[in-house]
Amino acid sequence: MSDPFAARISDVLTDFANWLDGYGEKSWDFQSFFAGPVGGRAKALYYRHKLMGTAAVAPMIFCEAFLPAARRLFHHPMRFPIADAHYAMGFAFLYQATGDFSQLEKAIHFLTELKNSRCREFKEYCWGYPFDWVWHGGTTKGQTPLITTTPYVYEAFLQVTELLQLEHRGQRTEGGGQSIEDGADLLDEYKQIVESIARHAANDIKDFRTSKNASSCSYTPFSEGGVINAAAYRAFLLTSASQIFNEEEYWLTAERNLNFVLDNQNPDGSWFYAVDGVRDFVDHYHTCFVMKALAKIHTLTGYPACLEALSKGVKYYLENLFDEDGLPKPFSKAPRLTVYKRELYDCAECINLCLLLRERFPQLKPTLEKVVAHILNVWVKRDGSFRSRKLHLGWDNVPMHRWGQAQMFRSLAF
Repeated sequence: MSDPFAARISDVLTDFANWLDGYGEKSWDFQSFFAGPVGGRAKALYYRHKLMGTAAVAPMIFCEAFLPAARRLFHHPMRFPIADAHYAMGFAFLYQATGDFSQLEKAIHFLTELKNSRCREFKEYCWGYPFDWVWHGGTTKGQTPLITTTPYVYEAFLQVTELLQLEHRGQRTEGGGQSIEDGADLLDEYKQIVESIARHAANDIKDFRTSKNASSCSYTPFSEGGVINAAAYRAFLLTSASQIFNEEEYWLTAERNLNFVLDNQNPDGSWFYAVDGVRDFVDHYHTCFVMKALAKIHTLTGYPACLEALSKGVKYYLENLFDEDGLPKPFSKAPRLTVYKRELYDCAECINLCLLLRERFPQLKPTLEKVVAHILNVWVKRDGSFRSRKLHLGWDNVPMHRWGQAQMFRSLAF
C-alpha cells in the first residue's frame, strides 16, 4: 500500500489503542440479544416452533435493526477469547513493525488473559464462548471448546513465542535493548501451551469419515461434523503443528480434513456453510475463513490442490460477495432477512484474506485498497473505535470486540 495509506493506518491504530485502554477489554456482542436467559429462550423457541418463535424474537430483531444500543437491556459486557487473540496478534504485529517494546508487552497481557479464560474442564488448552450459544441444533454451553476459536489463540501464542525466541537470541528489532522479565520462563510456558493446543485439536475434536481420503470434524468435542470452516480451521492448525513438532500424525489428520474442504467446494468455487442440507448458504466471512486456512496451508506445504481451490474461490468471491460499490456484502444470496447492509467483521476478514493472497492473486489488490480506504474514511469514529454495522437505516455504533473491533485492529496492523 502507498505511504499515505500507511501513515493514516498508523494514526488509526494509535487512536484505537488509546480508545481500547479507556473503554476496556469487555464489550457487548452481536449475540447479546440472545446470550441472556430471555433472549436464549426466545431463540430456542424460534428453532422449535417457527411461528411462535418468530413472535418471541421479534422484539430483539427490531432492536438489532433500529435500537442497537438496547443490547445493554438483554445482557452484560463480556471478555471474548477470540477477541483477545486478535488483539494479541495485532499488538505483536505493531511490535514487529515499530520495535516499540510496549506493544509486545500488550500482546503478552492479552495472552495472560487467555491463559485465564481457557476451558478449565479440559486437560489441554482450548477456548470457546463465555455464554450459552443457542443454535438450530440445541444449546452449546459456555466454556465449551470451539475449533473455530481455538486456532486463533494458537496463532497468537505461536506468534509471540517466535518473537520471544528472537529476543532470547538477541535478534531484537530496532527497539532492542529491553527484555521481558522472566522471558526465558515465559518462552518455555508458551511453547508448552502451543503444544497443548495442538493435542487438543488432534485428540478432543472428533473425526467423521466422509470418503476414503477425507473426514469432516466436530465443531466442539461433543458435536457432529459437517461444518466446512471447522474442518478448514483444524486442518490449518494441525498442519502448522505437524511441522513445528515434527508429528506426522497431525499432518495425516489435517490432510483428511483438508480433503473434506476441497471435496466440498461447489462447481462455481463457493462453499456452503455446512453439508447437512440445511445450512447451505454462502456468506462473506465464512468464505474468508475457509480461504484463509487454505492460503496458510498452501504457504506451509505448497499443496497444489489448495492453490487450485483458491483460484476458483477467489473468482467466486470477487464476483458474488461484493455489492455494486465493490464493497463486501454479507451473503451471495441471503438465506433470511438481514437487518444490516454491511458489517465491520466482513470488511476485516476481507482485508485479512486479501493481504494473505494478494501476491498469488494480484486481482485482489484493487479490492484491498478500496476496502481499506472505505474503512479509514467512513468507519472510524471520533473516539478511535470503529462502527460495527451499516444498518438499512443509520449505523450500529455499539463497539463489539468479538464482532469486528479486534479483527479490524489485527487486519490493519497486519
